[in-house]
Amino acid sequence: MKESYLKPLYSSLFLFFVVSLISYGQITPGIYADTIQTNGIKTVHQLKVNDDYFIYNEYEIEPEKFIKTVGGFFQIENTAANSLLVVLLEFNSDFKKDDLKQLSIPFQTDGETLKINWTEQLIFKPVKTISQDLDGAWLFATRGPDTGQERRGEENSRKTLKFLMDGTFQWIAYDTESFRFSGTGGGTYSAEDGIYKEHIAFFSKDNTRVGAQLKFNYKIEGSDWHHTGKNSKGEPMYEIWSKRSITGL
Repeated sequence: MKESYLKPLYSSLFLFFVVSLISYGQITPGIYADTIQTNGIKTVHQLKVNDDYFIYNEYEIEPEKFIKTVGGFFQIENTAANSLLVVLLEFNSDFKKDDLKQLSIPFQTDGETLKINWTEQLIFKPVKTISQDLDGAWLFATRGPDTGQERRGEENSRKTLKFLMDGTFQWIAYDTESFRFSGTGGGTYSAEDGIYKEHIAFFSKDNTRVGAQLKFNYKIEGSDWHHTGKNSKGEPMYEIWSKRSITGL
């Protein structure tokens, strides 16, 4: 079930998509990246594409600085002129600046390379595919242990999404009704034998956290991920995340 704010957008776009030639699966799911160096500053542009969900991140390294993140459900529209990645956003860290809830991004594929002409010409190459425990999309449900307290889910506008794919992780806190963006962080991760590790590559709230490595315990119970350990302040932490089905929401 998509959020209520998405329904009118999908309704208004429905006829547009029907009369256009829609092509699915032209972009292979995965993590793509392009790093550009200008005046000694390296900027990473990162794409995450899985089924019908899209996330774009931009951040600087050397020195570290978070720039932006956007993400949401997408369709691919093919016209005589070009192919467009049409994204109905769930979150936009720059919403207060640009008021954008939808993106239309021209793109081309060349083998495994993805070329996007957006704010600038970018050439994305896929990151190595890695399959691990915890891969997928997760929504924060509740603090543990789960003893019957109220859980947040798809029906709640306030969400914290955790997106894990090909050795990368990212969490995003946002509200789909107000479009308030609360923060994000991401990098690389490993999950094996009940031990979950994160290495932070970007963090919107505190650039000094980049480079930190965090270690937690994890356990899968049904469709829940039980995430335990100590938070960044050294305090005990117990979170429960519920698996989110991206396709068909």
